[in-house]
Amino acid sequence: MTKLERAERPDMPTEAAQAHRFGKARSAQSAALLEDYVELISDLMASVGEARPTDVARRLGVSHATAIKTISRLKREGLATSRPYRGVFLTDDGEALAERVRKRHRLVVDLLVAVGVPGDCAEADAEGIEHHVSDVALAAFRDFLARR
Repeated sequence: MTKLERAERPDMPTEAAQAHRFGKARSAQSAALLEDYVELISDLMASVGEARPTDVARRLGVSHATAIKTISRLKREGLATSRPYRGVFLTDDGEALAERVRKRHRLVVDLLVAVGVPGDCAEADAEGIEHHVSDVALAAFRDFLARR
């Protein structure tokens, strides 16, 4: 494709804009992993009183080694602590992140259901969308749902 042909394609974003979008997506994917872990750890603590790495691995469908590696990352980032033979615990920052993720998930599910997506499908789809949606879009979702 020649430079002129590229310039004539209005649907093609600028290099900087496209690089920004892809960079944002990569960053969201990295954060999504941590968000899924803190949300699950919080849920396990609330429902069964503990979050063992084995349980985390099984519920996320990953190997025990993968769960341990990610839990180590949570600890490095100040989101979790652990005690030998006792499992994983969220720090105040980890619990705050879990709560933000939980609220964002619920908002995305509510929007999807409001536009006609069946509940089970909305729950599954929200798992991906919740990590990539911007604060601007979330505010628009809230406004839309409030007007209904």
